[in-house]
Amino acid sequence: MAYLNKLLKNKDIIVVAISGGPDSMCLLELLGNIKKKLDIKIIVAHVNHKLRKESEEEKDFVEAYAKEKSLIYEYMEIKEYNHDNLENEARSKRYEFFKSLVEKYHANYLFTAHHGDDLIETIMMRLVRGSSIKGYAGFKQVVDMGSYKLVRPLITVTKDDILKFLDSKNLKYYIDKSNYSMAYTRNRYRKHVLPFLKKENPKVHLKFLKFSEELEQVNNFIDKYIKDILKDIKDSKGIDIDKLLKYDDFIIKKVIEYELAQIYINDLFKVSDSNTMAIMNLIKLKKSNGLINLPNNYVAIKDYNKFKIEYNKDENKYYYILDKEVVLPQGVIRTILKSDKKSNYIIRLKSNDITLPIIVRTKKDGDKMTIKNMNGTKKIKDIFIDEKINALKRRNFPVVVDSNNNILWLPGVKKSKFDVESNGIYDIILEYEEEI
Repeated sequence: MAYLNKLLKNKDIIVVAISGGPDSMCLLELLGNIKKKLDIKIIVAHVNHKLRKESEEEKDFVEAYAKEKSLIYEYMEIKEYNHDNLENEARSKRYEFFKSLVEKYHANYLFTAHHGDDLIETIMMRLVRGSSIKGYAGFKQVVDMGSYKLVRPLITVTKDDILKFLDSKNLKYYIDKSNYSMAYTRNRYRKHVLPFLKKENPKVHLKFLKFSEELEQVNNFIDKYIKDILKDIKDSKGIDIDKLLKYDDFIIKKVIEYELAQIYINDLFKVSDSNTMAIMNLIKLKKSNGLINLPNNYVAIKDYNKFKIEYNKDENKYYYILDKEVVLPQGVIRTILKSDKKSNYIIRLKSNDITLPIIVRTKKDGDKMTIKNMNGTKKIKDIFIDEKINALKRRNFPVVVDSNNNILWLPGVKKSKFDVESNGIYDIILEYEEEI
């Protein structure tokens, strides 16, 4: 409350994202109390994701609350989802809606109800998944978006603080039952990791906030150095690879991360360390041309001596150089140290039998593979038909090849002659985890 009192002034206009859950209802109640003292305009922005039967009831609840408090109510309904990663698509649509309201009402601020526990979870997940310094910092309390500021006023408090406040005021809120599902990574951290950290230090969220702020300062310092380098090595056609490779690997990595950050801005969670390393490998390859698929339909392109990141018009096509892990529209392919499994979701390879690096891409016309324990080759198209892979799934189904374009594996479907038995000699194990 003290932070909000210090931040806000008369005539401010605030768009606030309200789901009807405890966090957002706490924030809305605090803003309502300030509105009694200051002449501010509050726009309640509610998004109905249409994914749970309770969604309609929550929509009615938020609308009624806004009406009771004489607040402006704006509503959006997501009627359909077009991509495999539903969570990312929903987030993108939410923020497009919020931004449109900021522009409509000429708002100074967009408020969201992210709190201290959310920050801990975000940092921990990115540490485990792999990210950049900026990514490891999680999210900031205030982000300057140019014409407005994105603010997370509750970042210094915990979920327990929020629930205690709501109970003390006898305020109603809704609980999203999916928050308890262990199918979601964040929920597993929430249930198993957070209680341990809080037992060690009840104020651990403030330690993570300090960690986040210091990492942000380190990132800003490095960014200034990288900007100076880019003045010398980048032009309208892209980054000069020969000049870039004169620097050591740390600087090359930071240049790539900087370029990614300029594109993903507030969606940095979508890119991981594996994306950065795949781009780094592409830049260093002796091949003159190459392409790496990135989230949100962007691609990293090597075109002779130039490197650039641009929008990919054909969103169904991708091309990854496999490092440790590749996140795909339908699942994840990762390298593992050992496994006793013998299914088509595991392949064992001998690096001397193939040409590294291994590449994961979509199907090309005329693709053929030599299936394990079969003579001759068979078209991938015919394998898909035989295995009853539907047409939609075929469009971005992963095809694993070596650098000589030998097809090694159709994950979960067929293995090639290059597969080594579990009792044989091999030094590479790949595992495919299909998204269900």
